[in-house]
Amino acid sequence: MIIVGLTGGIGSGKSTVAKVFETLHIPVFYSDDVAKKAYLDNDIRRAIIEKFGADVLTENGVNKEKMRELIFSQPEALLFINQLIHPWVAEEFKKFIASNKSAPYIIKEAAIIIESGGYKDCDKIILITAPENQRIARVSLRDNISDEKVRERIALQMPDTEKMKYADYTWKNDNRESLLKQILLFDNMIKG
Repeated sequence: MIIVGLTGGIGSGKSTVAKVFETLHIPVFYSDDVAKKAYLDNDIRRAIIEKFGADVLTENGVNKEKMRELIFSQPEALLFINQLIHPWVAEEFKKFIASNKSAPYIIKEAAIIIESGGYKDCDKIILITAPENQRIARVSLRDNISDEKVRERIALQMPDTEKMKYADYTWKNDNRESLLKQILLFDNMIKG
């Protein structure tokens, strides 16, 4: 089983690339979506409530605004949350691998695959990059937030130049090079 990590900063287009892989019948594990489900786990909820109070959670998961405030005001909060969420997601990923053994390869899509150490479980890493102005425009439109809020989120993430050190492939999503062509070439190469 070949595991391909797919990452990129907010607004880079990694989720769009993941959807293209899905159309090629390649199983995609969406780490960020699975992580959201972790907030429904009773043990995780209990630990968060004991540490930070109940207002950062909702009945259906996490209160995003309260969680952002918490992380901005208490940098150690992010470390605590990650130490709860990442092992839970790792267990879910093991189940995903087991249920997709017949696939030629699988994609593990995650915004922080490098920062979390998840890249160590991957055979190849694809990094999607995009110019910051395009990333800001995409996220502002998608999330209906100000450019300044997007810049704050980008500033919290590892820079692409650092992520490139871990990437086997860096694909630019700048409306100049065809991402589809790069995806198809990669798919053909891996399938042999």
